[in-house]
Amino acid sequence: MKRIRSLAMCFMMMLFFIPAMAEEAGGETGPENKPKVVVLATGGTIAGVGEEGKTAGYQPGTLSVGELLSEVPELADAARIEAIQVCNLNSDDMTAEVWFSLVNTINELAEDPDVKGFVITHGTDTMEETAYFLNLTVKTDKPIVLTGSMRPATSISADGLMNLYEAVCVAASDDAAGKGVLIVFSDRIYAARSVTKTSTYSVTAMSAGEMGAIGIVRDGDVFLYETPAKKHTTETEFDIRGLSALPKVSILYFSVDADPELLRFAAERSNGLVIAGAGAGEFSEEWIEIIKGLTIPVVISSRIDDGVIIKENLLCGNTVAANNLSPQKAAILLRLALAREITKEHLEELYMEY
Repeated sequence: MKRIRSLAMCFMMMLFFIPAMAEEAGGETGPENKPKVVVLATGGTIAGVGEEGKTAGYQPGTLSVGELLSEVPELADAARIEAIQVCNLNSDDMTAEVWFSLVNTINELAEDPDVKGFVITHGTDTMEETAYFLNLTVKTDKPIVLTGSMRPATSISADGLMNLYEAVCVAASDDAAGKGVLIVFSDRIYAARSVTKTSTYSVTAMSAGEMGAIGIVRDGDVFLYETPAKKHTTETEFDIRGLSALPKVSILYFSVDADPELLRFAAERSNGLVIAGAGAGEFSEEWIEIIKGLTIPVVISSRIDDGVIIKENLLCGNTVAANNLSPQKAAILLRLALAREITKEHLEELYMEY
């Protein structure tokens, strides 16, 4: 799946509107009495095109947001839509630079009292990472919903259009306000902190493991049953204003005979490390000896999908437990923490609070 849109397309803020509803840019779609939802498009499989009928071998980030929206006229029943093409790429090419653009755009547009919520279309490979970063950094209680698809638009039974429609319904819902950043996928609503991708092909690829979904969408109706307990959005201490980049954090995956020299190599090129340990965050004696000598922050997570890492599990006194955050989300929290002056004690507190 080769990238067909360059990163240079990012940050080209162009407005698109559903052609059937608005012939020219400069207006909004949908009846005036409907809530206004801003759709921020970043590409991914939902905008992918390939051989007709097939689910693999496609090119992600092909369709524009205007082309996507034109295929879902039912959106007009849910909201007035304003659409912005932030970029159009495979989510494996997602960067902190794009994250900053999303946060700044949302924070700015959220000040408009006419805006009810936001939907971000995104590739599924790194959707959970973008969602968690936004969950820690945006400063609004208005609904922010990510969605995408597992099948390109040209496949049989493409799932993107339904996911997009349901995401807009959630973003327009009063009940979704104050819940932090959400992911809507295959009729289910997930909290950004707990959601993860669990399949390489299934249309139900998004899951939240033992935490579970916090709601469902049925025929456009939104049913929310749980409220995320961890700090998010307006409650967090993270503010990216003034930042142009994030510190570098590397993730190292432990396995049998994993080369301990990789630790030294990564430590020399990183501001912090996350270890995807075996079981409850464990690794070999060779790894223990090297980690004990590192002076940069080291956070211990697990390669296991479910469970929690607690302080008592730690094999090295100079490391920090990731709680139940996956390695990729533990790395995001560490990058934000390292962007400021921080002690080991404060870092331990962050992994309990977020």
